[in-house]
Amino acid sequence: MVRVLAVADEVVEQLWTAQVQAHDVDLVLAAGDLPFDYLEFLANALEKPLVFVPGNHDVDLSGYSNVRGLWTKAGVPVRWPGPAGAVNADERVVDVAGLRIAGLGGSIRYNKGPNQWTERQQARRARRVSRLAAWRRLRDGRGVDVLLTHSPPLGCGDEPDAPHRGFECFRGLVSRLQPSLMLHGHIHPHGVPRPDRELGSTRVINVVPQKLLDISGGRDET
Repeated sequence: MVRVLAVADEVVEQLWTAQVQAHDVDLVLAAGDLPFDYLEFLANALEKPLVFVPGNHDVDLSGYSNVRGLWTKAGVPVRWPGPAGAVNADERVVDVAGLRIAGLGGSIRYNKGPNQWTERQQARRARRVSRLAAWRRLRDGRGVDVLLTHSPPLGCGDEPDAPHRGFECFRGLVSRLQPSLMLHGHIHPHGVPRPDRELGSTRVINVVPQKLLDISGGRDET
């Protein structure tokens, strides 16, 4: 079992102190819209890896490449604007701390801000993640343990207003990947309990502002 601290959208002041070291975790997962220095603090204080996807209020992190520690964009050396040392799982499938994590950041498009996608655009990105996961599964027989997104699926923990509507394509992605868990942010509880939901065999969890989870890793699909 992998002990995970999952965070999103709202800073937990107690975690931004030495008190966070009371959490004995193996991994930090961040589902977007948190200050990057907050994420860096969590990773450094806990001395554990951090995997994240960007939210719709985060800066645009697309187009950056890291080769042997040198960040570039369009072939030009640049400073990486994301959290130092963290793994950006957006549109990727990554293996960290014993878990296979597929990631898709951003929200439905509602204005001209960064990390916003139309349903068609996000569906295209979801198909890429699905192909990556299938290739990994063919290579080593392992499936995806966690689908980490900023937004929820449509009709599964989202809200009716335009900025907080979920993605229909996430339903198909969950069906194809069949992860044990889908973790998302974007939907603020505002004091109202947000129960876990089910999509097939996948448990969908709103992690705003924080959740401690024990996740079984190394799912064998063979």
